[in-house]
Amino acid sequence: MNIDRADLNLLLYLDILLQERNVTRAAQQLGITQPALSNGLKRLREMFNDPLLIRSSEGMTPTERAIELQPQVREVLSQISTILQPEQQFIPADSHRVFRVMASDYAEATLFPLLVKRIRELAPDIVLDILTPSDISFRDLEQGKVDMAINRFDHMPQSFHQVTVWKDSFSCLLNRNNPAVAALDLTTYLESSHIWVSKTGIGVGFGMSPDKPSGLGWIDQALNKMGYKRNISIFTRHYQVPGLIVGDNDLIATLPTKVAQLQQGNSEIVILDPPFDIPEFELKMAWSPLLHHNAAHRWLRSVINEVARALSGSGL
Repeated sequence: MNIDRADLNLLLYLDILLQERNVTRAAQQLGITQPALSNGLKRLREMFNDPLLIRSSEGMTPTERAIELQPQVREVLSQISTILQPEQQFIPADSHRVFRVMASDYAEATLFPLLVKRIRELAPDIVLDILTPSDISFRDLEQGKVDMAINRFDHMPQSFHQVTVWKDSFSCLLNRNNPAVAALDLTTYLESSHIWVSKTGIGVGFGMSPDKPSGLGWIDQALNKMGYKRNISIFTRHYQVPGLIVGDNDLIATLPTKVAQLQQGNSEIVILDPPFDIPEFELKMAWSPLLHHNAAHRWLRSVINEVARALSGSGL
């Protein structure tokens, strides 16, 4: 199809249709009538020589071609928006902008103390609204309702931009009077009781089961590959809880090293290496392509990168 015959409004229609997967809701969001959008969908099907969206019992289901087009269409619309809107200068020191950032408890404990300090130095009137993974959905992030998500992600839609903040290993926290401190080998580790802690991705979490090690994360998957299983007594989604618990009992908490190092000043707790190999993981930040070229957003990403490099260099 010749570009001079293309209607760029149709790409916007397609983007909203793929988000809503419902003609009525998409038309309402676009501010047009349902017949007008139905006509637009007909023209889109002719343009791409594909049904794009097919009616099913669950609503409108995208075809394989539509799924392939979605991130490309979103990127094109983002670039067009950037071209048509004049660049606005962003002056951090004068800004009162509110940044909404979804951050895991792990990221809050390790990254955010220094990040907040740095933002306060550079832009004291900026407001940070820190959300939990359960507060938002991928759709909120995709539509730019949330500026940033900082977490460990097993899966991430292709349309999002993402970069690695840092990589982290694992360490064990034990009470200094725990007999396992004298010789934390694999046998002692397996004979002990453990605290499990994790919260990855986005969305509402569900209850964990000790009987399904494959769904418990890196630590238990590493043990499972060796044919072992640890005895988990406590499940928590808060990374600072184990540091409050292990100082007064015989439990072992295996945590990301950057979290474990927060207890270095606690005389009741000992930090040891795990007695088996656990793969490193990546903390990532992800954002919508709609915000990729935004000057304020670019500034926030640069500050996060600056702080992450400083923390990695300090060993935290």
